[in-house]
Amino acid sequence: MPDTQTSTTELTSQYTAQVAGDLERNAKEQDRITAEIDALQEQLRALQHDHTVLTSMQKALGATDTANPPAPEGATAPSAPRQKTTAQSGTGKRVRAKKTATAQGGDAVKKPADKKPEAATKATAAKSAQPTLVELIRRHLTDQGEPRSAAEIATALGQAHPDRTIKTTVVRTTVEGLVAKSHVQRTKQGSSVYYTATDAPEKSAPATAPAADVQPETS
Repeated sequence: MPDTQTSTTELTSQYTAQVAGDLERNAKEQDRITAEIDALQEQLRALQHDHTVLTSMQKALGATDTANPPAPEGATAPSAPRQKTTAQSGTGKRVRAKKTATAQGGDAVKKPADKKPEAATKATAAKSAQPTLVELIRRHLTDQGEPRSAAEIATALGQAHPDRTIKTTVVRTTVEGLVAKSHVQRTKQGSSVYYTATDAPEKSAPATAPAADVQPETS
């Protein structure tokens, strides 16, 4: 009987430990998938904005083309009564003169309309000129020069860029991607994880070099 109780207790403890490990892995997997969904939603919003800009540009270009149809289509319309044009050569010359004037007028109308796509293109270029989240994180870690957690990075970037929605989960996923590319170093202190830019020490090193060189010159 004691051996049976002992084996039952060991099995219970093993199952308990296994269930606890499975729960922990499940929670981590949920956090990872949630972070990926947030990152994809941010990319989707950017694509939707670009789609709206491109649609407006397409409408502006389409309206200009329909308002001024090409001249060759109108010129080929009276192709059927060619046998009678010999007796009405003067009338044909007048029609061609009118079409030439209309085409010139169409070009005059097109010139101011071409400015609209240029303005939309400048707006798109200004939107794309904003730094990405990866650039903001690397710049922040390089300027700090000391380990920072994902929550601290998200808080600092949110205060520096209030017009952008920066979540801790998205920041953590982005920083882990930089760690995989060896652009950022990851250190663990207890249960907390901190990140440091790999090029941060290289910037702080030259600051001490001039101080060592100045003393021999003054002496």
